[in-house]
Amino acid sequence: MNREPVIEISDLRMGYERDKEDILKGIDIEVYPGQIIGYIGPNGAGKSTTVKILLGILNNYRGEIKIFGKDISKDNTEYKRKIGYVPETAEIYDTLTAREYLTFLGEVYGMEHKEVDTKARKLMTLFDIERNYYSRISSYSKGMKQKLLIIASLIHNPDILFLDEPLSGLDANSVMIFKEVLSKLAAQGKTIFYSSHIMEVVEKISHRILLLNNGQVVADGTFNELREMSEEGSLEEIFNQLTGFNNHRDIADEFISTLSPDY
Repeated sequence: MNREPVIEISDLRMGYERDKEDILKGIDIEVYPGQIIGYIGPNGAGKSTTVKILLGILNNYRGEIKIFGKDISKDNTEYKRKIGYVPETAEIYDTLTAREYLTFLGEVYGMEHKEVDTKARKLMTLFDIERNYYSRISSYSKGMKQKLLIIASLIHNPDILFLDEPLSGLDANSVMIFKEVLSKLAAQGKTIFYSSHIMEVVEKISHRILLLNNGQVVADGTFNELREMSEEGSLEEIFNQLTGFNNHRDIADEFISTLSPDY
């Protein structure tokens, strides 16, 4: 495996308002080709902010970020051709057909129309939605839209893939296919940032897990390394211990009590 990092983050800091505490408080990360990174943390920890900075959506950060060896503050266009992104919630052009949407995106990434049309149709077939290739996206179910987003993120064969809750709405067969696709992409040297609150999935697919809490990386390692460090069993239990959230059972008891007719 190439040991040159594909992503280098040094002392990354970010705040939205001058008089408030920073969202990110000095993040240092090196990510290498072929790694599936489970990027997890509680809501508000800074996960989405980090990803948006790496994607070039946010640029008023402090610190240094290099992707493919180049500072993205100085070269913030070319590297974007080599990345793919599945957001947790996405605005899709619902009035377009899948064919129009995917060929448009492919051409934005520099692909020939015929090439992207052929690949898009094939990928739709493999996801069992080829019959809807000429249908308007507004007629799609949530699961079909999620499949379309996944195809759109991969159509140009990116070197880095950012995924935010990518399994949302997928059926069981599609989940198995997609997890196998991620494994094979990593084997080809692709780098995958996988953000999810479904700890069982993160635990199973990640080569390395980064746990962000209160704007800082509080754990970085394989699942086995994190388990040894925390002396806990599942990733969910490790997550709860390291983030200090350990009253979930008490809250659930109170929730059920509140539902009682005697409340």
